[in-house]
Amino acid sequence: MSNSPSIETEGHSAAAVVADNAEEMSAIALSDKAAEKVKEIRAEEQIEDRLSLRLKVQGGGCSGFTYDLYFDEEQASDQMFNVKGVKLLCDQMSMMYLMGVEIDYVEGLHGAGFKFNNPNVKSTCGCGSSFSA
Repeated sequence: MSNSPSIETEGHSAAAVVADNAEEMSAIALSDKAAEKVKEIRAEEQIEDRLSLRLKVQGGGCSGFTYDLYFDEEQASDQMFNVKGVKLLCDQMSMMYLMGVEIDYVEGLHGAGFKFNNPNVKSTCGCGSSFSA
């Protein structure tokens, strides 16, 4: 018989707190505005539920890498995240560059779009569409 106390936080066991916060601890984050915009696009374009939002880093652009977002089917080697009700997919290579990224949706004088706030980026190009790591 163990005398170890059980860890409780505001009436919840540690396991329940970990499960509740698992989404918050994801390697990739979405702002509330970005999550709502993805859901809006999915509904407007009638995108099938079996497809998830793929986050991809590709070679190219002025600084070396560019981001890509599109709805896609899950592949065997993908990592999947459920963030704020949005299913995200990421391949292994892209994941190296996206750890800790937060994706926001911004609207301004120069248009609107998804913005990647990436702590791994060393520099970006002048137009803001590519980066180097």
